[in-house]
Amino acid sequence: MQRVHASVGDCVSAGDGEPAGAGPVGAGAGAPAGAGAPISARRRRRASETQLFTEREFYQREFRDRTLAIALPEGVALAPLAEPLRELAACNANAVIIAPLRVSLAPLGIEHVLRASTPRLEGAVWRVLRVQPWVGIAVARRLDFGDSVRELAQRLGVFKLVWLDARGGIRNKHGARLSFVHRAELRQLLANPAKNLPQEARIALLSEIGDMLEAGIPNVNVCAPEALGDELFTYAGSGTLFTRKRYMRVRQLGVDDFDAADDLIRRGVGEGYLLNRNEAAVDAVLAHGFGAFVEDRHLAGIGALLPGGDGLSGEIASLYALTRFLGEGVGVSLANYGVAEARRLGLAYVFACTTSAGVAQFFVRQGFREVPQDQLPDRRWLGYDPERKMKVRCFRMDLAPSAPAAEHDQPASE
Repeated sequence: MQRVHASVGDCVSAGDGEPAGAGPVGAGAGAPAGAGAPISARRRRRASETQLFTEREFYQREFRDRTLAIALPEGVALAPLAEPLRELAACNANAVIIAPLRVSLAPLGIEHVLRASTPRLEGAVWRVLRVQPWVGIAVARRLDFGDSVRELAQRLGVFKLVWLDARGGIRNKHGARLSFVHRAELRQLLANPAKNLPQEARIALLSEIGDMLEAGIPNVNVCAPEALGDELFTYAGSGTLFTRKRYMRVRQLGVDDFDAADDLIRRGVGEGYLLNRNEAAVDAVLAHGFGAFVEDRHLAGIGALLPGGDGLSGEIASLYALTRFLGEGVGVSLANYGVAEARRLGLAYVFACTTSAGVAQFFVRQGFREVPQDQLPDRRWLGYDPERKMKVRCFRMDLAPSAPAAEHDQPASE
């Protein structure tokens, strides 16, 4: 899952991107940066780590006690798989390696290799995985490899299938990687490949993946062997993730979501899109936060509706979405949710602040209008850096009392 720098509409910040040490981010967000409760031991540990974000830990937890299948077509390099397989084993995840019969899995340290024709195969796989983290399944040469992989993944009920290909993820007509494709989009791509895909497109592979999704396999990843670790354990990934559903649900964050949300906030700060908040301010964002979840598992973006401090308003803050889900309408869905929540609470208006011209355009597209700073609650500017304040642009949306609340659980659209 290749890292791509965020763009407007995909990564948006309503925290006006102030540097560390700037003033408060709105009522309920706590005192200016540097104040507040002592930093917890866990947060101190995170702050001292050389890697700013703990995304690998997040995905390691997701894989714990689950089984995924990895398809190795003939000719795929085996050596790059050793480290990701060890990482999966370390987080107590199981891997079923499916390969043609002539491919030896011994270099990967896989001791148990079953034939696809093994009687009671499901039970045999289960018994191996009770004592070993990996098991191989060999597909006879006379059988179609793609059909066999699909059948095996169905029979074993794995939660994820990874198809390794030296060419990596799928690209569109213009050469850009398609990092996230749902089943309906895949149908559209295959309906007119000459128009939608590059000349060297892997039509047979895409058709096979479509059959896998239609057969009920929840999601299929396509990536290069050397990029398997990034595909499995990073937000942005390295290949293409295919899913059965486009469905994206925006909902309030719960305590179990806070680790992932905190990581996204840190990512947004590191990329310069979000305000570097103190612990009290981060806690306020989490307490008032909401997230966009793809397949009800992947946290694609976050936002918060912070109290405005005047009893009449709320601030849309910390709006940030991952580029992995570009085109899925994450930023729009999050903004719509915040506005709908403000209506539900009976607020008179919502507002947002930014120093980014691109983010300003985003809010205008969502129906906000630019207003002078004095049309925001006075508390918004308490302790605010005067020099920074000169650069901040403010946006406001007045909410008609009779306006109906929008549905929160609906597919994203942009």
